[in-house]
Amino acid sequence: MLAAVSCQNANDDEGRHIVARAGDRVLYLDQVPKGLVTAGMSQADSTSAVQNYIRQWARKELMALRAEENLTPEYKAEVNRQLNEMRNNLLIYQYQHQMIIQKMDTTVTDSELQDYYVSNLGTFTLTMNLVKALFIKVPDGMPDIDKIRRLYRSQGASDIRELEDLCYQYNLRYDDYNDEWIPFNHLLLEVPLESDDQERWLARNSAVELKDDRYSYFIAIREYRLRNSVAPFEYIRGQVRTIILNNRRNDFLQKLEDGIYNEAVSNNTLKLY
Repeated sequence: MLAAVSCQNANDDEGRHIVARAGDRVLYLDQVPKGLVTAGMSQADSTSAVQNYIRQWARKELMALRAEENLTPEYKAEVNRQLNEMRNNLLIYQYQHQMIIQKMDTTVTDSELQDYYVSNLGTFTLTMNLVKALFIKVPDGMPDIDKIRRLYRSQGASDIRELEDLCYQYNLRYDDYNDEWIPFNHLLLEVPLESDDQERWLARNSAVELKDDRYSYFIAIREYRLRNSVAPFEYIRGQVRTIILNNRRNDFLQKLEDGIYNEAVSNNTLKLY
């Protein structure tokens, strides 16, 4: 794809095509990103895209060369210091990542999750209202809507099965959110209801029917938790696991660092003057 650019350029000792040279810095054909040329581009557009990349490379390299020639020793020393620090940080990060993958235990048991949750209840305060709810959306004129009015309030297993069968039969929007906690605001997006006082509404309503010009909406609130109360364990289970693993990771890395330091002291690799 780059033949138009490279055909007139030299090769180095390894047979790689050189497409640009700035001072002692060289850009090879295989270093030009292949993604510059996409399917459907004309040869002229492809060549132009590659040449633009080469010109940008040349400008950047020439600026770097000029900077290297003209920086004061103090600025050069600062550049080298930052480069060394970046290199060390990258090496450390990659080594830590490798050690975590190879040696850190990432298994978190249910009892560990529960114990941490119970021991830190005060840190798991809700910032929004949560509900476990059943939601049904019914178009106007649907037969058997009275059955839905009767069944959606019930929590009996047989009534729930009958309700599910009815919703399936008429292809209705039916959702029990897998019996999981969801933000009440998510449910409000589904229905024509605006409430300035969600807490009061939840306290007063366990089963409601709402309407607009086209649909009836049935909501049964099975449970709710109010903002500023302790979050249910099921809702933040994943968050608790992440916290435990982060704490374990921090402990692992601290012990890794301490072990390397102590080993260096004991075998005289480290000497402090």
